[in-house]
Amino acid sequence: MTISGNSSHDVWRPHVTVACIVADGNRYLMVEEEVNGCTAYNQPAGHLDDLESLQQAAVRETREETGWTVALTHLVGVHQWRSKEHGDVIVRFTFAARPLTHDPQQPLDAGVRRALWLTRAEIAALGERLRSPMVLMSIDDWLAGQRLPLSIVASLMPDGAAP
Repeated sequence: MTISGNSSHDVWRPHVTVACIVADGNRYLMVEEEVNGCTAYNQPAGHLDDLESLQQAAVRETREETGWTVALTHLVGVHQWRSKEHGDVIVRFTFAARPLTHDPQQPLDAGVRRALWLTRAEIAALGERLRSPMVLMSIDDWLAGQRLPLSIVASLMPDGAAP
């Protein structure tokens, strides 16, 4: 298949990522990680894997980065941003989730130093140490009541892959 004379391999593609806003009262689950030798803070987040639904990716990334198993409750928003880290465009699907169980023995993803719970004010005070402006933007969207049903994100995965 060609698009505008280019082969399908030449088609521009953004990075598709997911993130979870996990709230416990007025605190939010965050990840402290090392990115290019610097400390950065983010919600549990990561890339969508092949044959995985967006919802599965959000739950998986949260568990891998924090040791928390969560249940998704809503889609909060979809944000597009050009990363200063690598220059590529990120399309991020942010979900809200409630914490279910925590496994403190779970090894965390490479680069993740620790999971921690911070208030919105503590997160805002991190300023430039936030991994992206989408971190605080998505929390503010959630605080403003922006919640879409999970059914808005359909998954039509091949047989054998759970939606």
